[in-house]
Amino acid sequence: MSRTDLIADTLTLLRNAIMAKKKTVDVPYSKINEAIFNILKENRFIEDFKSVEYSVGKYSSYKHKIFRIYLRYVENKPVMTYLKRVSKPGLRVYVGKKEIPYVLRDYGLAILSTSQGIMTGKEARQRGIGGEVICYIW
Repeated sequence: MSRTDLIADTLTLLRNAIMAKKKTVDVPYSKINEAIFNILKENRFIEDFKSVEYSVGKYSSYKHKIFRIYLRYVENKPVMTYLKRVSKPGLRVYVGKKEIPYVLRDYGLAILSTSQGIMTGKEARQRGIGGEVICYIW
């Protein structure tokens, strides 16, 4: 798996785990992923997530950090059905405070990276700031 776009890789891991009806999925650790998972947990798209450390080899002292995501299902149907990466390394998508998109008539989430941190589109609209559209989730 390439690591040129960590967010796209993370969304793909989540998408594949949902299609396979997994209860948990392990994704790479990063501060951006942590902020996105906090938003997903607050909006009840995932049950929980936690940071897990593991060693690479039997005799290695080097520890890797990953996130273990506990996916949320209601009546055996996944809560997250659509994950789309919007702004990519080759084509960045920026919006002003008046152009922040409504995803699925505000039932879904637009996650933005702003000057005040990573937040939902609804929160960015309330604060009156724009930014880079990271992804859409519903």
